[in-house]
Amino acid sequence: MNEHVPDDTDRGLEDLLVFIRDARGFDFTGYKRSSLARRIRKRMHEAGSADYVDYRDRLESSAEEFGHLFNTILINVTGFFRDAETWSFLQREVMPELLADINPEREIRVWSAGCASGEEAYSLAIAFSEALGIEECAKRVKIYGTDVDDDALRDARVGLYSAKALEALPAELRGKYFEQNGTQFAFRPDLRRRVIFGRHDITRDAPISRLHLLVCRNTLMYFNVETQSQVIDRFHFALREGGYLFLGKAEMLLSDGDRFEVVSMRQRIFRRRPGPALPRYQSAPIRLDAVGTPEMREVGRRRQLRDLALEAAPYAAIGLDADGDVVLINAQMRNMFGITARDIGRQFHDLEISYRPVELRSLIERATAEHRAVRVNAVERQVSPGEAQYLDITIQPLWASDGLSAGVVMVFTDATLTTRLQLEVKRNREELDTAHEELQSTNEELETTNEELQSSIEELETTNEELQSTNEELETTNEELQSGNEELETMNEEMRIRTAELDEARTFLEGVLSSVAAGVVVLDADLRVRSWNKGAEELWGLRAEEVGIQPFFQLDFGLPTDGVRGIVNECLASSRRTGPIQVAAINRIGRTITCAVTCSPLKRNGDGEGAVLLMEEVYRD
Repeated sequence: MNEHVPDDTDRGLEDLLVFIRDARGFDFTGYKRSSLARRIRKRMHEAGSADYVDYRDRLESSAEEFGHLFNTILINVTGFFRDAETWSFLQREVMPELLADINPEREIRVWSAGCASGEEAYSLAIAFSEALGIEECAKRVKIYGTDVDDDALRDARVGLYSAKALEALPAELRGKYFEQNGTQFAFRPDLRRRVIFGRHDITRDAPISRLHLLVCRNTLMYFNVETQSQVIDRFHFALREGGYLFLGKAEMLLSDGDRFEVVSMRQRIFRRRPGPALPRYQSAPIRLDAVGTPEMREVGRRRQLRDLALEAAPYAAIGLDADGDVVLINAQMRNMFGITARDIGRQFHDLEISYRPVELRSLIERATAEHRAVRVNAVERQVSPGEAQYLDITIQPLWASDGLSAGVVMVFTDATLTTRLQLEVKRNREELDTAHEELQSTNEELETTNEELQSSIEELETTNEELQSTNEELETTNEELQSGNEELETMNEEMRIRTAELDEARTFLEGVLSSVAAGVVVLDADLRVRSWNKGAEELWGLRAEEVGIQPFFQLDFGLPTDGVRGIVNECLASSRRTGPIQVAAINRIGRTITCAVTCSPLKRNGDGEGAVLLMEEVYRD
């Protein structure tokens, strides 16, 4: 069997994901590696980290960096009644049939998985209120909104949204279901009490059960095929018979026709078929013939019961005859190791299970030779890169009534939880001992870590998802672009407001200067002309665009500038008004006049920034 050998970059990413899972409880190991690596590299670039090892050091030294990383990975792009056509189909075609099948006295249970900041959960509340009436909805409908992003859940619990966030809602619905609270709008309290928000990881935590409608839109596309299959199993368990599953436009069920029927493939709405949540692979039941003696029928019924009990056993079992041929494989064995009915009759040593994950052939010989069961505990088996399964294996020899060997039965029990728990307890004990030694002098309380327990899920048959994966990748990229566009729109709006304020201030100042009849010239710290008003143009004949940014004392016009240099220097040095002084000058029409010049300091934040010259013609009686 050819196995993919990860390079150093892949290994660095996997080690980082394991560290994040162990440190903060966020398990991203089931996410698609391409999009996940892209989002992490984006945050690494923003944080200035060169590689995964460097970035892990940064996470260990900065608790705030975890928040920045999670906000980058968990793209919360949502909205009220997002994809209006799909929601319209749900309200028009699905909800009437769903409500008709439910006893009017019974509670209606709905789950919005991956609800982000709550818009989807509140959209469901609005949809059911429109179908049942607000009072009936507040009485019967219970909606669970879950996500792994704590920040988004905090926003969802508050239930406050901006006017822009409600643009997708018709004005009638906005007025009916939202109350203005300052500059924001709050979801109406009576329906808000029927929406329950909580943190939930759909890849690890137990699902909410007995559901009539489960909405999980544009969330599965971030996971790999194996994780998607595990999540769909949980969703199948969570839904009642006839319950509806509402997925995103980039997601579909291609290999679950035996468990879900298609309501609308275009709108990605499916319905759970009747029947219990059974394993994918089951052996055919033994048929009892209608003929034969009662004793034979009784023997047949007992044999059938025995075979069915072994087939449905919660452990994997395989039986060999005295010649080493495979004669028995139960459902768990097929699901766990991929062994099929075609392997019955083959020599056991020809199967991969005979030597991987542990050499079993020598153990079989030992059990047969010693006439006793041989047990091997905590055998590690790699089920995927970075994910290990631990098995307890028992080899039990079987003996016929004549004392000869009849064969061997081997039982594989999944001990992943127990082994991980033992390793976690051992690691925590070592950490606590180390911390106790280091912190004994300060007598500080030790924090203990929460041990996370999760049962592993049976491996399911996967189908060709190449085209679907490409579609999901494009949808992920679209989500990222949309998120970036929203940020750019916000920045553009702020820049537009600032520009308008600056234009207004500039227009006001220009109006003030233009309305002054006297000549006003503003100089910067380098004594260059920054403003030349209308009065100065009328007095000296020079336009503002001719003198802008020019050194004032190098300009050639009717006022002898050397005559006012003294009061300008004195004003800049003392930061006080100087003058007025009277200077003989020639105005724009060539007439000799007496000009009174006053210099005032131009200040900003108390520091000298230039000077303002006021020039007026002196009329003598």
